Amino acid sequence: MDENAAELAKMIDHTLLKPDATYEQVERLCREAVEYGFAAVCVNPVHVKRCAETLRGSGIPVCTVAGFPLGATTTETKVFETHQALCEGASEVDMVINLGALKAGDHETAQEDIAALARTCHAKGALLKVIIETALLTDEEKVIACQLAKRAGADFVKTSTGFGPGGATAEDVALMRKTVGPEMGVKAAGGIRTYADAQRMIAAGANRLGASASIQIIKGAQA
Repeated sequence: MDENAAELAKMIDHTLLKPDATYEQVERLCREAVEYGFAAVCVNPVHVKRCAETLRGSGIPVCTVAGFPLGATTTETKVFETHQALCEGASEVDMVINLGALKAGDHETAQEDIAALARTCHAKGALLKVIIETALLTDEEKVIACQLAKRAGADFVKTSTGFGPGGATAEDVALMRKTVGPEMGVKAAGGIRTYADAQRMIAAGANRLGASASIQIIKGAQA
């Protein structure tokens, strides 16, 4: 793999979040992550333990999701889910915010939901990424969501679950980057399928990408 493709691979969370993912597919995801040097594998909580065992000694982290894909479980449920995943070997968690609270203007509840998971993750030395599901928000709400995530101590903001009505756009990534500043991570996810897509997101300010088409993207970079 050439240097450009290798550097790009280090920015991609190799992702398999479909509900019917089999054990074999999850194990293949892990092998591919090692082969290509991806930033992490991203899987549903039920697969964390398997991935952690498969990837032991490889240096590839396991990322999982909490409150996924709706963000509509209670904070206590998200905390329990996160804690269990961290105990089973995850070291990065992508949570979905309480979208209803955000849209209702109950920013205190939305922020505390994030802060509770930030505390849980950081106590275990793990990263927290906050999915704001941009396709469901106005630009004003996107800015507020990013501000809340930053104040709550999250490490990244992330565009989308990939299960909402739309995925990442360069415009949303640029807005998120402008809002959180240079010191916080921005992850673009949802609909990133080609090298050109990846380039657009990075140029807009993303420093992590979530993709299930990771290998296709890397092959495009090599070409």
